[in-house]
Amino acid sequence: MAIEVDLTGSVVLVTGGVRGVGAGISRVYQEAGAQVVVCARRPGEAPIESSGRTADYLPCDVRDAEAVDGLVDTIVERYGRLDHVVNNAGGAPFAPTATASPNFHTKIIGLNLIAPLLVSRAANAVMQRQESGGSIVMISSVSGHRPSPGTAAYGAAKAGVDSLVSSLAVEWAPKVRINSIIVGMVGTESSHLHYGDEEGIAAVERTVPLGRLATPEDIGRVAVFLSSPLAGYVNGGSLIVHGGGERPAFLDAANADFANG
Repeated sequence: MAIEVDLTGSVVLVTGGVRGVGAGISRVYQEAGAQVVVCARRPGEAPIESSGRTADYLPCDVRDAEAVDGLVDTIVERYGRLDHVVNNAGGAPFAPTATASPNFHTKIIGLNLIAPLLVSRAANAVMQRQESGGSIVMISSVSGHRPSPGTAAYGAAKAGVDSLVSSLAVEWAPKVRINSIIVGMVGTESSHLHYGDEEGIAAVERTVPLGRLATPEDIGRVAVFLSSPLAGYVNGGSLIVHGGGERPAFLDAANADFANG
């Protein structure tokens, strides 16, 4: 029996939805029939288009509470509703914790923890007034659940996101469902910044049990599922999407004969 997700008629906000993982998420929602609104501080190089639909771009710095309120107000004025939000905006450059400035750490936590809280809070105010309520998906990271050297503040912020989800799921139910996706390594146009050249990327892929990095669309399909009626009883959850994780280092370091053990 085929089960298809149809979000026709719904309005979805994807923060940071103009490039990378966010663009892939946006395209999958378009393929599911939704009207997608993407926000970022700057537009992408090209409009986000899929299945004959073009995403509506609105500029916004999601770290600015007033700008976020204005963003959500504009969406409601333009479309009359806001059904789903994907808090995707985030990230962090590599920076040793001891030498990075206090301001750097503050900005990383602001973007990756405070910003999704601000967006979720503004969206919830709208969704609580809607008969159909709404859903919110947080894009979290495996960095919040394992050591994250060089991106320690980012990992701490993502751990905070998953904690936030568990609390808001209680506060905002039954009108609003909120869940997170704990994302592993994803291949994007910026992969070389994290993993190096093609040889480096291939070497990293070999550490993943499924043998490849995720695509942005892989993450988008999980987000669409969590927004859909198929996940109607999923609330306060954190779904791990990492291809099986990373090969434990001890397997390569140990000299035991695992093949014949």
